[in-house]
Amino acid sequence: MARVSLIDEKNHPELSDLIAKIRGARGRLLNIYRMLLHSPPIAGAWLDFNQTVRYRTEVDGQSRGLAVMRVAILNGVDYILRAHGPTYALKEGLTPAQVDALADWGSSALFSDKQRALLAYVDAMTRDIDVPDAVFARLRKHYSERQTVELTMLIGAYNMHTRVLKALKIDPETPPGRSG
Repeated sequence: MARVSLIDEKNHPELSDLIAKIRGARGRLLNIYRMLLHSPPIAGAWLDFNQTVRYRTEVDGQSRGLAVMRVAILNGVDYILRAHGPTYALKEGLTPAQVDALADWGSSALFSDKQRALLAYVDAMTRDIDVPDAVFARLRKHYSERQTVELTMLIGAYNMHTRVLKALKIDPETPPGRSG
């Protein structure tokens, strides 16, 4: 159960413009935004930042999906895994087998050299913070400087994202058609 209440938009007409912006970008008012709306400036900045690190970069969708989901696995955040697995990762071309193998990617043959370099980078950034030169060099064989900066920001953003969700115990949305 969430440690802070989730904003009910019916009780906050003063937030209608921001809620409309969130709905326009996200399709619906997700629980993370219902929580963030306690601080409208943060909710707006969070939306803008996350839309930028996910969709306004030169990083391909499969790389984004792998990075986001691996951060969620390492940080133990089901909210992200439930949303990104079926909704984003599979639509970007990752296979269900790859999504299932992410928890133990190192022993899986399902990932390309490029994907393995990215996953090693995600692991180093998330677990150790200090990325070894060899891990960074492997990543750079597959990504430009711009893409490397963008991936680094995406991984950092989702480390923040997962830590906020976990600290405040924000529950995943109930799938449509199910009460909860």
